[in-house]
Amino acid sequence: MEIVYQPYIDPEFESLIERINAPRVCIDNDTCQHCTVVKVDSANRHGILLEMVQVLTDLDLVISKSYICSDGGWLMDVFHVRDQLGKKITDETLNLYIQQELCDTRRRGGVPKELQTCHKRKLRPCHISTEHTALEITGRDRPGLMSDISAALYELGCHITAAVAWTHNGRMACIIQVEDGLKGGPIMVQKRLALVQEKLEIVVEGHHENGDKRSVLLTAPAADRTHTERRLHQMMYADKDYEPCQGCDGSCRHWNGCKKTHVTVETCKEKGYSLVNLRSRDRNKLLFDTVCALTDMQYVVFHAAVSLKGSMANQEYFIRRQDGCSLVSETESRKLAQCLVAAIERRVSHGVRLDICTENKMGLLWYLTRVFRENGLSITRTEIGTHGERASGCFYVTDASGNDANPRTVELVRQQIGGSVLVVNKCPNSSLSVSRSSGEMEERPRFSLGNLLWSQLERLTSSFGH
Repeated sequence: MEIVYQPYIDPEFESLIERINAPRVCIDNDTCQHCTVVKVDSANRHGILLEMVQVLTDLDLVISKSYICSDGGWLMDVFHVRDQLGKKITDETLNLYIQQELCDTRRRGGVPKELQTCHKRKLRPCHISTEHTALEITGRDRPGLMSDISAALYELGCHITAAVAWTHNGRMACIIQVEDGLKGGPIMVQKRLALVQEKLEIVVEGHHENGDKRSVLLTAPAADRTHTERRLHQMMYADKDYEPCQGCDGSCRHWNGCKKTHVTVETCKEKGYSLVNLRSRDRNKLLFDTVCALTDMQYVVFHAAVSLKGSMANQEYFIRRQDGCSLVSETESRKLAQCLVAAIERRVSHGVRLDICTENKMGLLWYLTRVFRENGLSITRTEIGTHGERASGCFYVTDASGNDANPRTVELVRQQIGGSVLVVNKCPNSSLSVSRSSGEMEERPRFSLGNLLWSQLERLTSSFGH
């Protein structure tokens, strides 16, 4: 047998190239009339495109157009971005923050804590904290599952400080942040952690068929914890939510298929690339979800173009596998197409959206999910977090069959939860909402973490000016 010797390459060498050739970021508000143009030149490495898109989407910026080129070990990316109101990014302090984050994506840790503060009556949950115990749960979706999980944690004396859950194609993935209900802080006693895991495994396993996949994983506080939404994509991919439901005819509540999503994968032999074309309805964080799927499946994007036409988004990618080869089989191409469709559909909102802001207390998530369950509502997606004495979040709910919830049922739920802290959005893309205190339709600006950041930066800028 021939022995092949390979040179030792220090793991720091890759970052050395990036340190020598520091990224250059230009934020241009003059070239385009309707949007801000963000240009990035940098040494290339696997995953850097995803990190850059993540910086922009974490600020709730809308990427309306993008050009990506990363041949020859160097990348040149152009992003056309706007805020959620369709305006340019003109705040100089925010632009400086974007430049700093894009220049050093390796060390970024999300939006600074001092900017994650209360915004009038509403809060938006932040990404799962690195300072608390996190629970990662996957399994078959069913009505009442979140209620059972939160009830079990309440019985075990765990206070839920944040939770994000997605459902797709009959599967569920959620990341729940907990702390000790009595002492506060992360749960560090191994015996208690084992008890929590055992109890949750029983809850998740309760309605599973033999051989059905499910998982409960506890992770200790860590500074390098994976971005929450990327981790949810990874969990659902590992759970194979891209595979169709067995016996699904497209009408069951587990099938979230969007007929407007089309993906094609072709081979460009003369160039050695595989060409991926995607067409789908545009929505927030669409580019992040697509690039996340390609990156975690170990594909490298060499060229890409993203554009909008009306309400539809068109994405074109020239990719290779990380080993430098294009896709070689029909099976691999079919799996990639299925995974991209799944990545796009996971975040598609189904049902009525309920925005909640209320007092932070032990067992709050259990109480809210129990109210939904007792009224025959099923949760398709949720995101809830706490900040001091307040808790806020949103729930997308349908009836038990996956159809639109009865308006009378929604009103009954509002009455049971009570107060003026509940807002019901009939359509996820609408800015019209029903206020519990007035019961009348009123127009409310879309709240987002990005808007919150800008408001705080404006306050800081004005204080510096004085």
